[in-house]
Order: sequence, then C-alpha cells, then structure tokens
Amino acid sequence: MRGFRLGLAMVVAVAIGAFVVAAAAAQDPDAESLSAADRARLEAKQVALDAAHPDRAGAASDSRSDGQHADSPGHLLPTQRNVRLVSKLSPTAQFGDIVEGQIADLTVFDGYAYLNSWEEPTCTRGGIYTVNIKRPGRPVEDDFIPALEGNYHGEGAHALSLKTKAFRGDLLAVNNERCADVEAGGGFDLYDVSDPRNPEILVQGFGDTGPEGSLLGDEPVHDSHSVFVWQSGKRAYLAAVDNVELHDVDVFEVTDPRNPVPVEEFDLAEEFPEILDATALNDEVFFHDFVVKEIDGTQTMLASYWDAGYVTLDVDRPAAPTYIGDSSFDAPDPLTGFLPPEGNAHQGEFSNDNRFILSADEDFSPYRAGTFSITTGPNAGQFDSATVGGGAGAAELADLILNGPVVYGGYGCDASAPVPQRSVVDPQLGSGEEAIIVLQRGPADDPEAPEDACFPGEKAANGVEAGWDAVVLVNRHGGSAEADEPLCGSGDFPPGQVIVTVCTTHAAFHRMFGSEPRFEVPYEPGDAPPLGTEGERIEATSEFDGWGYAHLYKNNDGKLREIDAYAIKESLDPRFASGFGDLSIHEFATDPNRRLAYSSYYSGGFRVVRYGKGGLRETGRFIDKGGNNFWGVEQFGTEKNRLIALSDRDFGLYIFEYRGPGSGR
Repeated sequence: MRGFRLGLAMVVAVAIGAFVVAAAAAQDPDAESLSAADRARLEAKQVALDAAHPDRAGAASDSRSDGQHADSPGHLLPTQRNVRLVSKLSPTAQFGDIVEGQIADLTVFDGYAYLNSWEEPTCTRGGIYTVNIKRPGRPVEDDFIPALEGNYHGEGAHALSLKTKAFRGDLLAVNNERCADVEAGGGFDLYDVSDPRNPEILVQGFGDTGPEGSLLGDEPVHDSHSVFVWQSGKRAYLAAVDNVELHDVDVFEVTDPRNPVPVEEFDLAEEFPEILDATALNDEVFFHDFVVKEIDGTQTMLASYWDAGYVTLDVDRPAAPTYIGDSSFDAPDPLTGFLPPEGNAHQGEFSNDNRFILSADEDFSPYRAGTFSITTGPNAGQFDSATVGGGAGAAELADLILNGPVVYGGYGCDASAPVPQRSVVDPQLGSGEEAIIVLQRGPADDPEAPEDACFPGEKAANGVEAGWDAVVLVNRHGGSAEADEPLCGSGDFPPGQVIVTVCTTHAAFHRMFGSEPRFEVPYEPGDAPPLGTEGERIEATSEFDGWGYAHLYKNNDGKLREIDAYAIKESLDPRFASGFGDLSIHEFATDPNRRLAYSSYYSGGFRVVRYGKGGLRETGRFIDKGGNNFWGVEQFGTEKNRLIALSDRDFGLYIFEYRGPGSGR
C-alpha cells in the first residue's frame, strides 16, 4: 500500500514541470499528471529530504568560540574511550572561520580529504575544501574547488581511481543542490583530481532534465541529494538521488566522465513493490543514499529507501537492476517498543566480509505527535496530527500539554495579511493554558491570497512576534477529504528559538471554527473565517520516542533479518531531548579488515562499535571539549595503521585512531 500517514511535516514538493529552488516553490507542487496517491508521496519525499537538513529545519545549535562550540551548556560533556585524536583542522583560507553548519560530507582518497561546503546563510560558500593528510598528524589545507553559483554539496562526496578507455586518473564526484534562485546547477559535478592541487573540471551541473520516467527533457537539471560512482569491467556508472521526482534513482554512464550518458531512472517502490510491505511512522518512501560494492562477482547496490527500509539490488546491468533483498519496519521499535517504529533508513554499509549490513536511521525529532483534540463545542473529538520539522513539541511546555483557545491568523507569511496581535484579540486563558494562533499551509490555489507560499518556520515566527504562545498549522485544500492529512511543511524556524508548533488536518481547521470542511481546488470565497476569529479550545500532546540510531542486519536474500540495534544512552533519555544538540546517528563507515564500524553521531560524537552474530557493542567514543557536530565519516590507511576521518559541521576535519578491542593494537 502506498498511502501516507505523515507525521514529520515539512516542505512540500518542488514543481515537476518547471523546477525552481525548493525554498521558492516549497509548498506548491505542480503535479497534475500524478495520481492523488503519487502526489502525496512526492510531497512526503520533499518533506523528508528537508528533514535531513537540520539547519534549514531550525535545529537548535550551540554558539561557537575559537572555531569550536562554546564551553557552555548546549552539548554533551567531553568523553574519550579507546580513541586517540590524531589531529584536527578548520579550513579558513578561503572564507575565514567556518560558519555554523557549513561543513557537510567528506571523502578520503590517496592522501587527501575532500570536505563538502554546504548551505549557509549567504549561499556563497558552496564547494569542496581539499586537505592534504599524507601526514595525518599535520593536515594542511591545500585548495578550495568552488561549486556553481548558488549551489552547494551535501551528502554526495565520492572519489575513486578510474581506468577506462576514455579516462585514466582519479575521479571526484559530488552532488549539487541549489540554495539560491539560479538556473545552472543541480545534478552532479565530476572533477579530475589526479593532481589534487590542480583539479580539472570535467563536468558541472549534469543530471536529469526530464519528466517522470525520463532522464531527458527541457527542464532545468534536478537537484541531487547524493551521488556514488563505481566501475564495472570496462564501464563506469554514476547513480544520483533525484530530489524532484518519484523516479528518484537516476543512473548515468560515466565511462567518459567528460561526457556522461543518461542510462535510466527508477522508482524502486514501483519497480519492486515487495519493498512496501511495512508501515513506518510516516510512510515516507523515497531514495536517500546508497553504496555499490562488488560482492561475489555481482555489483550490488545497498539503497537507503527511507520508510521502505534498506534495499539490495543486483546492478550488473544498471539499466535493468534486479531485486536481492530488503529490510522492513514492520515490528515494534526494538529500542523503544513504539509501533509503528520511526523508520528513516538514511545510510548503510556492507560489512568487511559482506555478511552483515550496518545501517543508520536518522531522526532529528525525539518526539512523535500524541493526541490532538478539540475539547469544547459541538465538534469536540480527536483529529490526526503531526510534528513539524524545526518546531518544538508540546513536551517543551512546563505541563507537557498544549491547550487553550485558538484564534485564526491567516497564512502567516511575511507577504500575507499580518497575523492578528494577541493584545488586540485578548483571548481569555484558564490556568495552564496557552494563547494559540492557527495558521494555514500555503497559500496555494486560494484566489483571495495570491502571495507566494512560505516555510512554516516563517509563519510560526510571525505568530510569536504577534504575541502568541504557540502555533497550530493546518493543511491546505487537497481536492478531497481522502487527500486531507496532517501535512504542513518544515523548516526556516529561527535558529535557537523554541516555538511550540503542531500540525493537523484541514478538516480539523474547519471544525475548530464551527464550519463544515471544504477541500475543493481552487478555493471558493469564504473558506476561512475573518482574521482574529476565536474558535474552540484544543489540547495537543507529544510522546518521547528517542533520536535516530543504528541497526545490524544479516545480508541475506529476501527479507533481511535484523540482529540487533544500538543507540547512545542519551538519545533514549527524555532529559536529553533538547538543549544538547542533535543526538541522532548520521553515517557508518566499516573497517575493510575487521568487524569494526565507525559512526558519525552528530552531537553524540564519534562512536566505534564491534559487531557480529551476537549483535552490536560500543567499544570506542570521542566528544571534544565544547562538543562536536559530526556529519561524514571515512576510514583510510592500512590494516596496521587504520585511521578514521570525520567532518564536523561547525569546524572542519578530525582524524582519529581507534585502539580498543578488535583493533589488533
């Protein structure tokens, strides 16, 4: 079944027929050619991709001092076990100090670390820092490769030695996502880094320009969230995550990397419906990340397909992949007992001997929506609700409950009619109640509101600026009651500001103000009450369900058998739900010789686990003084001198040596 019960509400889909920057088109998908179910799935995909951008989602962050987090509350205490810090370097030659959240993924190849420079407020620092690590104890910043204007690189960073008839040398591939309203960009970049000090541009901004089901067309190149390159015999291929379409596995031949050739694109949910046998919390089904590794002579892709789980595919023929196996989120959460579990298959790696799969389920929201009820009037009762990426849950309130009278405030965008001032409406509150403003998603398809849509964080900030204690966001018209879900968008919340924000359905919106629900598109006049209208009282709760964590699967054909799960202890403790940074796992790198895996755990630091048929066990950890915010992780070196590089989003490069159990040292 391909329906969606969307909990984490975030940004809506980018237009299919005329791609523009997500921030500009975030809540108005042009998907007339899609079925209602596929349109909902496309919106869910864009929503969840935005959740993978904690800065855009407004995640709380620490202040910085001397190129590192400040020595103040807002992070976990420093810790070190069986891990030696070899060196660290903050690249400052190009722009000066790294700004908060600027560094993204990294790759390490032949004595160099390549650090992606991600989205930041000025949208001018996109590119790649190159750092010479041939002497790991003394890394040296060498160069900076700028991205196309208005673009940045995030999850995608991969380098390899390529030997084909058309190219012999070292190839670096990175993804492109836009952070400004520019035409050029998206897709992927390829660079010849045979001489890392003099990289050569092979191609920039190449990718999918076609509609659903085709890589060729006249659209601007689609943004890509991640890329990976592999060589198979005499040919080389690149796969890219397409941010825009349901056919989001884009495959290109790069045997001649100066002239990539489109091969085929796939919607794995359509191609292999057996992967849809489970129901994670939000049913957000899309391609997020992947690796390709030759296993027993077969080029094998491990695709992280979010709430559909982890999927293994035979890609010996990239134009016609075949199913091998997949995991399912079809049982109570193994660490918290919640049913349905969170899902969020973010990234995975094969073990050194290919017998296991280690996976990282990313989750920036340690709460799930509880109940949402209208508590007074003729329409009293429960309605579906969801959390909002970047917004705070009801558990942030002193009594853990959002309750009180609601007032209608319109769309709440900067360009919309101003949100009514609380001091003018002056709702009367009971003990423990909050003054709650109700704002609609959009606008879109509303002739009475021709302005552009905006992110929910902008709406919530305007609500708080007008004096309201909390915000209830409601979905827009979806054309029918069946399409009405608690989907309100995500992101653009003011950094460090806690705004309690809850999402519910459009039907609940009408019921709160005593009218019959309407869903037609375009809107008919008089759909909403006048600004400042007081409605009924509501009550909303949230439940702590922890941050994202790791799984260990057996790499078998068919349904993958889960062996164990692992989380740092703070991520399962509600006392660490806020104020300590993001305590979700992000990525794994596996040791090529031993059953060791190295993990970047955002503010949870660097973690090392041993694994096997008996499960997962943490044997090493590191958090620096003042905290860390690790994104990427790569192993390098030799069996006798294994080192691990990590990218800190607020600092730059760290290099470690693990000396604990299983290391052979």
